[in-house]
Amino acid sequence: MSVHLFEGKDHAAIYQKHRFSPPDELLSIIFSYLEEKKGKPYELAVDVGCGSGQSTQVLGPHFARVLGTDISEAQIQQAKQAHSQAHVSYCVCPAEDLPVEDASVDLLTAFTAAHWFDLKVFMRELERVLKPGGCVSLSTYTPRIKICYGDCSAELNAIYQETQTVLNKYANEKLSLVLSEYQEIFDLVPFPDKKRTLFHSKEISFTVAGLIGLMQSFSMFQTFQKAQPEAAKAFLQQTQERFLKTMKASSPDTALGISFEYVCVLARKAPKEKEAP
Repeated sequence: MSVHLFEGKDHAAIYQKHRFSPPDELLSIIFSYLEEKKGKPYELAVDVGCGSGQSTQVLGPHFARVLGTDISEAQIQQAKQAHSQAHVSYCVCPAEDLPVEDASVDLLTAFTAAHWFDLKVFMRELERVLKPGGCVSLSTYTPRIKICYGDCSAELNAIYQETQTVLNKYANEKLSLVLSEYQEIFDLVPFPDKKRTLFHSKEISFTVAGLIGLMQSFSMFQTFQKAQPEAAKAFLQQTQERFLKTMKASSPDTALGISFEYVCVLARKAPKEKEAP
């Protein structure tokens, strides 16, 4: 069964504000694989579990048509409001029942989303919608992020790990798929031509407030907040104060560097066999 944890309007707004597009390194891996395994033309891409659309938009320049799908109406509304490319559209639907024709999709992606799907059903849907030779990319960042700021990086990383220990008490069991670096997802992909790769992204700039906002968007925090609203609010405030004190900074707009570890499962559906002359 798929999991519904990102559907509320407030959560969708936080998601839109604080989640970010896939890094260039990940996109390079995906498009290099697509070029090697399938090649052009690139007609239709479907971004499943697209949330508020940050990942869908980066596919736009490469395809004649892009469809972003999500089970949350609030997330899709955020995507439609925040992004506008004429050939990029969005719709509300489950990952396991996509509104596209059989064998019509050149590339199907899911960024930080596949672990929430009903995977056995989703894999059958994946097999249905991909063209012969079509490709799939299922990726996510893992909890192993690196924070960099002057000579206190080690202390900041220790604080962050402490926050994750608190939030892990509220983690859905599906997050075990992320902790295992998508090994189970890789095993379930129904195509023999597949691979799994891990890498660390280049460092990007975040403000302290942005990092706190990212944490606020996590499903674990949202579960914590529903269970204990005041404790969750205090947790965020105290975490921000600890970061700023360690950095000897006063403003939550102070910038620090963050890099993320990513895992990406790539696969190609078998192409049609050439007919004998």
